[in-house]
Amino acid sequence: MRTIDFSPLYRSVVGFDRLADLLQTASVDAATGYPPYNIERIDDNAYRVDIAVAGFRPEELEIEVRENLLTVQGRKAANDEGRRFLHRGLAERNFERRFQLADYVVATSADLSDGLLSISLKRELPEALKPRRIEIGSGKSTLIEGEKAA
Repeated sequence: MRTIDFSPLYRSVVGFDRLADLLQTASVDAATGYPPYNIERIDDNAYRVDIAVAGFRPEELEIEVRENLLTVQGRKAANDEGRRFLHRGLAERNFERRFQLADYVVATSADLSDGLLSISLKRELPEALKPRRIEIGSGKSTLIEGEKAA
């Protein structure tokens, strides 16, 4: 397994340490492939994360969003008592999957259906950051309150 050393980056830039941390985390999380997932872009401001969680009940799953980090955990109770497997190919193991969210992206809902956990995400920009249209005047000067007309 290769690891990337970002220490030279820390010596030459200021304020980009979060980006380096994100890249480091992404390379570590990519090593585990369980459970498989899809990330789908629904439109410009809506996304959906689908995670294959076959065999998990809703009470065995936990979804948490904290500081732009979406964490999905599955905790499966051991139920091997009295069972003898000739072949065991179904993964019934605990997992934790993390997704780094961009600023202003919030989780709006989650549904479990047919073994897929679907988490809906939406970008909700504050009004101050949304683009706004500025009307162009006709060239006539407008008076500011308290000024006298020339």
